[in-house]
Amino acid sequence: MATSDAPKASKDDQPVEISEEEERARLISCPRLALVQHAFMLTCPAASDDEKAAAKQALLDAVKETNMGPYYEYLCKEYSWAQDDALVAKMKATNDAEIAKLEAVIKDADENLGESEIREANLAKAEHLCMIGDKDGAVAAFKETYEKTVSLGHRLDIVFTQIRLGMFYLDNDLTLRNIEKAETLMESGGDWDRRNRLKVYKGAYAASIRDFAKATSLFLDTVSTFTSYEIMEYKKFVETAVLLGMFSLPRVELHKKVVLGPEIQEMLHESPTTRGFMQSFYKCDYATFFKHLGEIDAALMKDALLAPHRRFYIREMRILAYSQLLQSYRSVTLDSMAKSFGVSPDFIDRELSHFIAAKRLNCKIDKVAGIVMTNRPDMKNAQYQTVIKQGDLLLNQVQKLSQAINI
Repeated sequence: MATSDAPKASKDDQPVEISEEEERARLISCPRLALVQHAFMLTCPAASDDEKAAAKQALLDAVKETNMGPYYEYLCKEYSWAQDDALVAKMKATNDAEIAKLEAVIKDADENLGESEIREANLAKAEHLCMIGDKDGAVAAFKETYEKTVSLGHRLDIVFTQIRLGMFYLDNDLTLRNIEKAETLMESGGDWDRRNRLKVYKGAYAASIRDFAKATSLFLDTVSTFTSYEIMEYKKFVETAVLLGMFSLPRVELHKKVVLGPEIQEMLHESPTTRGFMQSFYKCDYATFFKHLGEIDAALMKDALLAPHRRFYIREMRILAYSQLLQSYRSVTLDSMAKSFGVSPDFIDRELSHFIAAKRLNCKIDKVAGIVMTNRPDMKNAQYQTVIKQGDLLLNQVQKLSQAINI
């Protein structure tokens, strides 16, 4: 329970030191974000029946292990499970008894102890509600605890927990509100560890709403200092940073920050698919890139964080690969391009036609000659036209201003 996991505080509001393992266990369990992936697998089209059954069992095991009564009721409603009333009653009785104990501790602290003890007692109740999946109760309890907290570090920890609670229930509004609150608090101070932790939280949220450029920047800033295991495992963190970096970074920065990144290279030895995908893209080995692209597509289908953006990501990576090849030539035959990507000329013809029509590729196809000709944009002419338009706007504003002054 939260009463045993929460760090005890002294009268001067300075927490007693606890081990790194204990702190990590507390963060991971409040709430258990790993359950989000299991819940996602229940409705994942790419998941097999065995995988769905295993995900359901993992959720039920977690529910029974920590008496997650409110979360169990949420799962039954969300996924149309037949609710076990006996289990619900048992968990409710256990949780009611625990909450009664915690409230007794709060009452005793209010009547007989100091501010730090009052804060710890309220925090224990809030964390218990968070651990059992009582979203509304936890938010209210954390709000009350926040008001009784003076220390900036402790306030940030409360806000961080609410960010994770928002991620747990896929509540973007709760997540974003608390990220903004954490940023405001950070302006008043905040230690190095909490600043790095906030970057990871912001990066995960940015990835979830398809702001891949921001997520890439935040993830790469923390790849060498990552400690936020409550959000995701380090291997998953590095894989996500690589995939988003390939999408967001120019070639030079990709080489410097990802391809040559020592922490990334070390971890990618455990992720051969992601490693091969990145290296084939950077080395322009497009046939191998396309093979790995299919493997990445299959992996993203089962990734709770990136699955909503899978089609977008795969399409954009194909466009980047085509653009990267075409930048090197004024023209190239369809047969040669198809051979480079390990596909048929008809496939390349359909792909390029679609992206050209959508104005995503600067080229045109001579079907008779079987040639793809690049149309490099005239940057100087574009800049000249921009200057003319901006100059006209400025002249109009000056004329209006002069008329107003004359009046």
